[in-house]
Amino acid sequence: MLGVLLLLSLISLVALVPPPAPCRQCCDHLEPPEGSGAQPPIGGFNYVPEVRTYINMTILKGDKGDRGERGTPGKPGHIGPPGSIGPMGSKGSKGQAGPPGDPCKIQYSAFSVGRRKSLHSLESYQALVFDTVFVNLEEHFDMFKGKFICRIPGIYYFNVNIHTWNFKETYLHIMQNDVEKAIVYAQPSDRSIMQSQSVMLELDLSHEVWIRLYKRERENAVYSDDVDVYITFNGYLIKASVEGK
Repeated sequence: MLGVLLLLSLISLVALVPPPAPCRQCCDHLEPPEGSGAQPPIGGFNYVPEVRTYINMTILKGDKGDRGERGTPGKPGHIGPPGSIGPMGSKGSKGQAGPPGDPCKIQYSAFSVGRRKSLHSLESYQALVFDTVFVNLEEHFDMFKGKFICRIPGIYYFNVNIHTWNFKETYLHIMQNDVEKAIVYAQPSDRSIMQSQSVMLELDLSHEVWIRLYKRERENAVYSDDVDVYITFNGYLIKASVEGK
């Protein structure tokens, strides 16, 4: 009898002991690492249903709104190729005359000189020096040297008049710097005559124009006296190389 009671007591103790819980680690409550492929704990649910929202747009579509304001213009595009030339239009009417322009500054250079003394040739060339001034604008003719010195480059006209000496040859040159440009010549004669020569020359700044008497290897002379002027030398500017403004 005692043995039966012991057996029943053991069976009661076994029934009261709860079944053992499954083994868990201390970190089982954390989310599984990303990319591990393990599913997070569901908390007792074996399946979570997927919920999808559906909205019927035909029900929510409202009335057409007002037109919006015009936006800012965009950047201009690339310039296209030029078009073909159109037909020539009709001639327009004549316009009104414009106001007068500023007058150009005209440049002047002129001289006219004379000699009252005769001159005979020497052993060397001589410059014909003058002692009488008729015109000498801006002192462009050097009376001491007997030479015109160019202060305004351009085209000039020159003229020389001389009186020959009886029975003597007359032999002179119009010179530009040291170059003979034109000759004044008369053969010996028993009659004295007036001789003239003219030439146009293009001069640069500081060019010199003068009259040269030939040297004594050919005996020559020019005649004049203290009463009348028989020998003259003249020159003036025709056109300046650069017009003044």
